[in-house]
Amino acid sequence: MSGLSETERVGFKKILSSMTEGDIKSLCDTVTNKMIVVENVKEAIETILSFSKHAEELLRRRKVHRDLIFKYLAKEGVTMPPASEKHQLVKRTLELWSSVTVDEAKQQQPTTSESNDIRTTVGLDPLVLGQQFCQWFFQILNSQNPSLGQQPQEWGPQHFWPDVRLRLLSRATTEQMEEFLGAELVSLRLLALTSGERLLFSPNLDPHGLRALASPHGLVLVGVAGTIHREQTCLGIFEQIFGLIRSPLNENSWKIKFVNLKIKGQDAIGGTEVAAPALNYNSSELQLLCS
Repeated sequence: MSGLSETERVGFKKILSSMTEGDIKSLCDTVTNKMIVVENVKEAIETILSFSKHAEELLRRRKVHRDLIFKYLAKEGVTMPPASEKHQLVKRTLELWSSVTVDEAKQQQPTTSESNDIRTTVGLDPLVLGQQFCQWFFQILNSQNPSLGQQPQEWGPQHFWPDVRLRLLSRATTEQMEEFLGAELVSLRLLALTSGERLLFSPNLDPHGLRALASPHGLVLVGVAGTIHREQTCLGIFEQIFGLIRSPLNENSWKIKFVNLKIKGQDAIGGTEVAAPALNYNSSELQLLCS
């Protein structure tokens, strides 16, 4: 029986489907010690997954090239620095799959009564919601970038409250502040960052790059730091604060109430290390935004 989780199997199928038929069958021979003869690519992939006990071991196989993992992460909304080595990509992929597995386990916990449902709502874990939201948000935003060569996912004002506000502060050689009000304008301005300016946002979802908290009234604040790229170049870093409010018509649907985005170019950060930027906002500062 396979030692891979369902999340890992789904991820590997996406990675393996990008390989050539020759490489897939060669990998199958390696994993099975040539004990299994397969007839086609689909059978070879299933055999590889069935005989693989550990995700990390399979990711490190020679036939699973670095570029395959890099492109997979980009399509999943996780943009890594172009110069990342394979071991860094493997580590980030395992972290991504692990977070999805934890989230699925939380969602699958049974509720036996209405009171259990209420406790689930009251006991909402803001950090889990923040991780899920950031993975979703940056995946669909990055998909609008034509340089990725992938089908853009659904983007538009429907993800925002009608009175949403965007504050965009950019610092390079000069400082510029922009402010937009309304779902249509905010949606279009954020879209322009990836579709028009061809930027790629790589959020740092490690503990020092992501913070979240909830107010008693239901507003959830999510703060995230990360790096910004254009094709093969890292342009700088960003810090972004989201205010999220649950839709009263759908308990599992959250919409964006406000966005504060700070972008710092390389000139503004003086060449500091940007591989895994940390969020400068602390919990107290986030709490002020709730009041």
